[in-house]
Amino acid sequence: MLLVVAKMVMSAVTVTTGLEVDFPSSTLEPEKHKPRTPVVNAALGMLVASIFRLLFWIYDIIGSVILAVLFKFPAEKNPLPPIGNRKFLRQSVTEIADQIRRREITSEEVVRAFIGRIEEVNNQITALVDERFDLAIEEARKVDKLIQSGEYDETELQDKFPLLGVPFTIKDSFCVAGLKHTAGLHLRKEITAPQDADVVKSLKRVGAIPLGVTNVSELCMWWESVNTVYGRSKNPYDTRHITGGSSGGEGALQACAGSAFGVGSDIAGSIRMPSFFCGLFGHKPSTGLISNWGQVPETFGRLAELLTTGPMVRHARDMRLLLDVMLGDNIKKINKVPEMKQMRVLYMVHDGGSPLASPVNDEMQDCVRRCVQHLEYKYGVKPQKVNIIKLYHSLEIWAQTLCGAGAVPFCEELALKQGKVNPFLELIKFFFNASPHTFPAIVLGLVEKVAYVGTKLPRHQNMIEMGNSFVKEFQELMSDDAIFIYPSHPTAAPRHHEPWLAPADFSYCGIFNVLGVPVTQVPMGLGSKGLPIGVQVVGGINSDHLTIKVAEELEAAFGGWVPPS
Repeated sequence: MLLVVAKMVMSAVTVTTGLEVDFPSSTLEPEKHKPRTPVVNAALGMLVASIFRLLFWIYDIIGSVILAVLFKFPAEKNPLPPIGNRKFLRQSVTEIADQIRRREITSEEVVRAFIGRIEEVNNQITALVDERFDLAIEEARKVDKLIQSGEYDETELQDKFPLLGVPFTIKDSFCVAGLKHTAGLHLRKEITAPQDADVVKSLKRVGAIPLGVTNVSELCMWWESVNTVYGRSKNPYDTRHITGGSSGGEGALQACAGSAFGVGSDIAGSIRMPSFFCGLFGHKPSTGLISNWGQVPETFGRLAELLTTGPMVRHARDMRLLLDVMLGDNIKKINKVPEMKQMRVLYMVHDGGSPLASPVNDEMQDCVRRCVQHLEYKYGVKPQKVNIIKLYHSLEIWAQTLCGAGAVPFCEELALKQGKVNPFLELIKFFFNASPHTFPAIVLGLVEKVAYVGTKLPRHQNMIEMGNSFVKEFQELMSDDAIFIYPSHPTAAPRHHEPWLAPADFSYCGIFNVLGVPVTQVPMGLGSKGLPIGVQVVGGINSDHLTIKVAEELEAAFGGWVPPS
């Protein structure tokens, strides 16, 4: 445990005290440092990077052995009941909604089918944490009566209620009236949401039916979904592995077809990482287009710009439909999709070698190359391999932007803003199994103390300014006709607890929250270990429909979601 604290704090010290490496060439101009010559700067940078890589390599070896001993990883995965040929569970949202409107199936049939699937698998994956099954069935019956009444014809139903009778689930950090609203925090375990979050209202307004809420990490600030209220979510493809976070319960439930679609939120990859680890499509919209109201923790100012709300689905075509519903009037801000043959395709297979994140393995790099090669073959585009140097600083830029966003201190959030949690005391209590908080939350509280010191150093403002300039430069690079293919993560889903060994690996996703651009997570089948693999498709600001269009093409080429067996 102390080794884990050491690595997390060491990463925080690196981020906050100014250790850095710059490469001499880039498609975007690197920051200029007057005090040192480029040669000296590069030499010092490579030395620092080499030292940290060596330290982290030693740490990873020791840490892996300790974790294996402490948690006694099971030798075999725990397979889930198969989906079989139950058609509702395999169909897209679009197909289900069409059949309900045409009276080929009833909403009640669909709702009961998904409830049955949840009851079949939930004990093994800890995905759904509170439900409204009886209410959902009642609402489905009302939908069926409305359709049978003939008040609206099929076209009118599609225009007015495009999701009529379709069941969905949403992460526990969102308000769903009458359901528990814990955000994974033990002090909130008895809190019930008095009303719906804005996105829930939008979905219900067009006929969708909420089934329940799904598990998250404690206060949504870790990339494995575990908390002391409900426990640990497990990956349907191999229950020894993580689902990602913070929308990890949603990722697990969608992967095994527990509802027609899901809704997550994303401040550092919380839609994309669970979608990646669980073999789904997930979309992080452009910043500021969809209301975040009704979530915990609350966000405001710059923090609200980092957070986005979006869909998690098994079928790429559903993202456009769901996104447009969530956008409401803001749909007019979305750029038109260019001719695919006119599209510019940029790509990178890693972040340039930051010592803070794990190296991207060959399988993940190959995913990027296969996507690029397919787009070149299909549309005749000429992909361009770029070297965007500021991606090397992804963790620093994201962390310093967050520190400078004016958020409520995490230790206050842990105490429901009624005082502060003492992370040093909680760490001691944790060793005696007496803390109500998870280990990552406690360590984040410790890191927050280090980060506070770092905000007083010149490096803090320098990194914020680097992030601000990166926003402008990246948009100039992308414009309206470009996509950028980038790894989702260095590896497929790690085993439970292993994110402790690589706390900075979320940076492959987090940097795009700072940039405010749309990103679509695309599954690329299963890797060598039987776990999902995939890529991120990044666009320019408000080019959400373009990244989704590319995802649809990649689904057609590579198969998309593969049901867990």
